[in-house]
Amino acid sequence: MRASRFGRVDAVLRAATGTRFTAAVARIERGGRMCFERAYGATRRGPHAQPVAVDTRFDLASLTKLFVATLALDAVARGRLELDAPAAQWLPQWRGQPHAAITLRDLLAHRSGMDSGADYRTILDRNVVDFTLHAPLLATPGQRVIYSDLGFIALGALLERAGAAALPTLIAARFGRPTLGFRPPARERAAIPATERDGWRGRVQGYVHDEKAYLMGGAGGHAGLFGTAADVAWLTEGYLAPAAGRHASLLPADLACAAVREAAADPTLRRGLGWALKTSDENSCGARFDARSFGHTGFVGTCVWADPHRDLQGVLLTNSVYFGRRDTRDLRAAFYDAIVADLA
Repeated sequence: MRASRFGRVDAVLRAATGTRFTAAVARIERGGRMCFERAYGATRRGPHAQPVAVDTRFDLASLTKLFVATLALDAVARGRLELDAPAAQWLPQWRGQPHAAITLRDLLAHRSGMDSGADYRTILDRNVVDFTLHAPLLATPGQRVIYSDLGFIALGALLERAGAAALPTLIAARFGRPTLGFRPPARERAAIPATERDGWRGRVQGYVHDEKAYLMGGAGGHAGLFGTAADVAWLTEGYLAPAAGRHASLLPADLACAAVREAAADPTLRRGLGWALKTSDENSCGARFDARSFGHTGFVGTCVWADPHRDLQGVLLTNSVYFGRRDTRDLRAAFYDAIVADLA
């Protein structure tokens, strides 16, 4: 499939370059094959800017959760963890507490009852994992969906204890992708798109934007991974292929398919195991992606959505937070609508 076919996609992203983001890489795959990949813009404004390439690493933000969820599901597939066993087996702080009822499935589906997050200014002198594991619940486990960074911080801690290794080591060992990892070395930072300027750290570039992950040394279950569009597409293909009826070897097919089926209902975004599921045409995958679509977004401007009906996925990595904390649902939806229009 010729990349020139994606004229609408290209127009959407060219129009947004320099105003909605300084840097972007888009990658589209169909049937497990790349059919469009293009880089836009530069790492930042000013004299220190570097041009972006298709293999530029971005702060993946909450797309980290997809890799951590896959790590957990892989442990389930290998018999090391159970989806419906109490997480307190690995997190003894929860024994005898309301948290004792939380299962791995609850954490993956954001139905643990844990708070969504915490203002970093209130935990500057705290151990973030310790804070997380002792934070009071907002709801009974299993009662309702609360999209939770804290839940995935707890999940990261669980995986470290079950795997007897630090999260960066577990990620590197399981995925083995040289462009994917936490804490990029200093020599690589200038080539990574900058994100927000804040009063605490100045312009953030080459180290994690998420404040809680930053306080954790750059590696958390909820955020901290840096990677390329190809890294995200590779992971997504591990779920799209079996959902579309093709073979994939990332996880057993039944487990991969279960991860992209509804595990928790929510009027905004239904939840699978790690993945968000399309609920309405107001979601960031736009109106044209099928109702069975699954994906995820990241705060700094990253996203991926997959459409099993079309055997199609689109990855869009940007640094949109560079221009402020403006909602980018419209830009994302325009990108995904343009993909379908270009393929029509």
